[in-house]
Amino acid sequence: MKKYLKIYTHADLAPYENVRKGAVVWSKNITFFSPDIDLVEQLRSTNSKYILFGITEDAGVLANHGRHGADNAWRATLNALLNVQYNRYNRAEDVVLLGNLDFSELLNELNLKAGYNPADLHQTVCEIDDVVSILVEKIVAAGKIPIAIGGGHNNAYGMLKGSGKALGTAMNAINIDAHADLRPQEYRHSGNGFTYAYDEGFLKRYFIFGLHENYISEAISKKIDEWAEHVEYNTYEQLEVRCERNFYSEAQRALKFVSDNNASFGLEIDCDVMENIPTSALTPSGLSVEQVRRLSYLFSRNEQLKYLHICEAAPDAGKPDEMICVGKLIAYLITDFVR
Repeated sequence: MKKYLKIYTHADLAPYENVRKGAVVWSKNITFFSPDIDLVEQLRSTNSKYILFGITEDAGVLANHGRHGADNAWRATLNALLNVQYNRYNRAEDVVLLGNLDFSELLNELNLKAGYNPADLHQTVCEIDDVVSILVEKIVAAGKIPIAIGGGHNNAYGMLKGSGKALGTAMNAINIDAHADLRPQEYRHSGNGFTYAYDEGFLKRYFIFGLHENYISEAISKKIDEWAEHVEYNTYEQLEVRCERNFYSEAQRALKFVSDNNASFGLEIDCDVMENIPTSALTPSGLSVEQVRRLSYLFSRNEQLKYLHICEAAPDAGKPDEMICVGKLIAYLITDFVR
């Protein structure tokens, strides 16, 4: 893990700060760890509740035939989050900005060319799985809540495995997502993290919020039927097109399903559930940013929630509008979650 984890100091954030005269922003008040002191020791001793870190990779997305850009989401987030106003509504002391799991060198070693075989990324995604799960296990074992930003939805596996190992139990999960991500275990990619987690005993109950009916294959529908005791869902069309289900009631149903009997659960937010957000699977029709912000806030109030994972945003680093859009979006979701 140490090979990939870059622990930030305040000096590392200078390129992201854009502070107006007289403004007091998060970058001046957020907590940092020291790269020179044992990580576990600092996790146990800090009074902060949330441990924020980035995941710079898009191997899982590329292995799933997606578009480049998920490795840019963390940088976009820093540009926005660090310049959020520090005020009576937004207090930064409860958040440690840990740093970044940077897998760029690992991906560069692959030297992917046009026409590459996605299955060739299997071992790379597996290595990322191991690193993410080790870090998350350390954070959760210390009684803290990890907030992981960036990369593909392949990292749900590492989030669930790490949390489950720390707590000694299978995890439940709410996934706000246009896709079920229950694809077969052909090889590791961003579309089958929950399948692997379920089959390996790290995932017990799984609620998918906002599925798009146009993108549920019959094979996935059959799998959900087979796992009916463990998987529940609603669709975007039920919520917003046919108006068959009430949004708030469905949020409560999801929460009850994953938190019954004091069960621990994680919150997954795949940015492709929202309309017109630059993602690996951009959609013109989906939940609004406001709806997902509402869910982030609502679910964060539950004491059994053990982590937040925001993934699949894929801004083009060469397009400032996309970087700004994604950065502000994720900053909103984070601040709603920690309020």
